[in-house]
Amino acid sequence: MKKLILSLIACASMLNVAIAQEKKVEEKKADAAAPAPAPKPQPAFGATIGGFVRTDYIWDSRKSASVREDHLNLYPLDVAKDANGNDVNAVPQSNFLSLTSRINLKITGPDAFGAKTSAFFEGDFFGNTDGTIGLFRLRHANASLDWTKTKLTFGQTWYPQFIPECFPGVANFSTGILFNPFGWSTQARITRNLNTNTSFALSLYKDREFGAVSPSGVTNEASSNSAIPTIHGNLQYKNAKLLMGVGVEYRSLRPRMTISTGTPAVTVENKGKVNSVTVNAYAKYTGKKATIKAYGILGQNVTHLVMLGGYLGYNSTTDPVTEIYKPLKTNAFWFELMSNHAKVAPALFVGYTVNNGADVQGKAAYARGVTVEKRTVKDVVRAAGRIDFKSGKFRISPELEYTAANWGTSDKTGAVTGALTNVGNMRFLFSTAYTF
Repeated sequence: MKKLILSLIACASMLNVAIAQEKKVEEKKADAAAPAPAPKPQPAFGATIGGFVRTDYIWDSRKSASVREDHLNLYPLDVAKDANGNDVNAVPQSNFLSLTSRINLKITGPDAFGAKTSAFFEGDFFGNTDGTIGLFRLRHANASLDWTKTKLTFGQTWYPQFIPECFPGVANFSTGILFNPFGWSTQARITRNLNTNTSFALSLYKDREFGAVSPSGVTNEASSNSAIPTIHGNLQYKNAKLLMGVGVEYRSLRPRMTISTGTPAVTVENKGKVNSVTVNAYAKYTGKKATIKAYGILGQNVTHLVMLGGYLGYNSTTDPVTEIYKPLKTNAFWFELMSNHAKVAPALFVGYTVNNGADVQGKAAYARGVTVEKRTVKDVVRAAGRIDFKSGKFRISPELEYTAANWGTSDKTGAVTGALTNVGNMRFLFSTAYTF
């Protein structure tokens, strides 16, 4: 009996081993026959068309420095008297324009490099120059890779100093120009989310839409002559109600490659560069009934941002032929209080900018509104009140804007000294826009 029991136990053990081995073989066969896991579905390409149809009806009390048939006004022109002693700039003007109507395309597509992808394309009919008014103008053309915490953007987009979440909401198409940086550039930008509310963006860019004034008059020559792109860093904090940030920029331009001198004239290399540092800061608070915005900039050589200033050219004591450069200093500040009402939203904008000249005496100014020992803009102040009437996708905005400028004779640094002449322009604007 004992031998029988042992034999049965041995047989049972052998049977269990055989069954286990057969089970493993079957599992391997099943695994081999099973299909591979389905790949993660990729987002399909998508495109959304947007934009608006806009018309501005404009009346000015005085001639201003402006572009595109007086649509974009900068500052009122200085007193200019004719043979009879009449100020030829003290004349009213008006115009009706739809040039700022805009169209854009937002594109999304399959992931790439483990990141979500998107692109943005936008243009209007403002033209790049007065000679191309009414023709299509490229505003934005950029693509992005977004890994949630890190985002890369390539292409043409806003200058880093222009903050899309904090810019003047004025009805005037100027968007606070002279007081708030404006324009687009081709750039490479990396944005890193440091935590839930804080991010840092580093941008490298070259001038595109607007640029520094060139001694030769060639557009963006000073930027393309430089081997170093403009470098801008922006630290930003943002929560549901508060937005604030600070930016620092280093810029190095080479205004000209050669210069001619002597009799007979000979051409020699010109190695002079203009280096500048600009700092900006901004804040926005969104309350239940109103929003408050503020922005300030301590700028050097900020012509490309459509602001006062630029740079001076002068000769060194050791090399009287070569032209070297120093940036003109420009400060600007603006403040805006606006209602958050969904249908009727009044708002008030106030801006101020001042030309502080350069740290050296120059022989030539390559700038906006600034000269050497000639009539120059010292400072500009603007106040604008508007009411936005909104219904669905339609907006009607009457706005009353007053801009005053102090003119005087500058010294060799570009700063105004002595007596001032104050001139002002009252602009009434009636703007309509249908957004789609």
